[in-house]
Amino acid sequence: MPDTFTDEQRQFLQLLGMPVPGDPPPEMVQAKPMVEAPTILPNRPVSAQAQPASASRPSARRDVGSATAALLPTEVAPTPPVRSPPPPLKAEALQAPVLATQTSTPSADPQRITRIATLDWRDLNNMVSTCQACPLGETRKHAVFGAGNPRGSWLFVGEAPGAEEDRRGEAFVGRAGQLLDNMLRAMGFSREQDVYIANILKCRPPNNRDPLGPEVQACMPYLQRQIALLQPRVIVALGRFAAQGLLQVDTPLSQLRGTTQHYQGTPLIVTYHPAYLLRNPIDKRKVWEDLKRALAVLRQ
Repeated sequence: MPDTFTDEQRQFLQLLGMPVPGDPPPEMVQAKPMVEAPTILPNRPVSAQAQPASASRPSARRDVGSATAALLPTEVAPTPPVRSPPPPLKAEALQAPVLATQTSTPSADPQRITRIATLDWRDLNNMVSTCQACPLGETRKHAVFGAGNPRGSWLFVGEAPGAEEDRRGEAFVGRAGQLLDNMLRAMGFSREQDVYIANILKCRPPNNRDPLGPEVQACMPYLQRQIALLQPRVIVALGRFAAQGLLQVDTPLSQLRGTTQHYQGTPLIVTYHPAYLLRNPIDKRKVWEDLKRALAVLRQ
């Protein structure tokens, strides 16, 4: 750890609930009220008018002065040059990793994969909301398409919706989502302006169990089409399933962390899922290092 800390680093540690070396012990500092996570409206099908052919992106990173300033709304950066809409992905590029013990399922139908690769944002959202490609479609309350700004420069990818996300049909709105929002604020970001958040699975597995191979196979084409439409400048994979699903590898998370991977040419940084940090807060320091790596990659 460094001997001195910038305001940005100090703010990051404070928002994550970590002590800053040299500061008074927590019991000597007057407690401050927790910052509420921003309210995200339920996910609804996007109208054709809401998805313009070209869109502006906010700046990749805003300067952070004090902790208070970073939590206040900021102006959106000037509109960058218009980028061409992404071409449909080929069906073979949308194939999800298939486990060795996995049998063929209807969700692996090449025609279905090809169709998903041609959908626009609105039709993709509608298809996810009615999807029955795997048994999770029968047990979910709501499919969770994603949350945030579809024109943001950053994409954060998690594992699957939890109980609160399933109940509300929104991504990352439980305790893990609140921790993620604090991380974003510490970086000078907000999900309303800078970030889009999605999951490997769009439906909650019963009892929050790990995703199964056929479920990942059914859902990966949706996420891959989202990425093609979003065209993020950097992707942050939150947890093992997100990292292995995007990279199509079985490499342990411990070996993927601390490296810069790529998803179809886009830099991809791997870190821990916020839900893991709620159980293992000692690893928040590692997440700090991972997010600093993502910021450095984006600057380059």
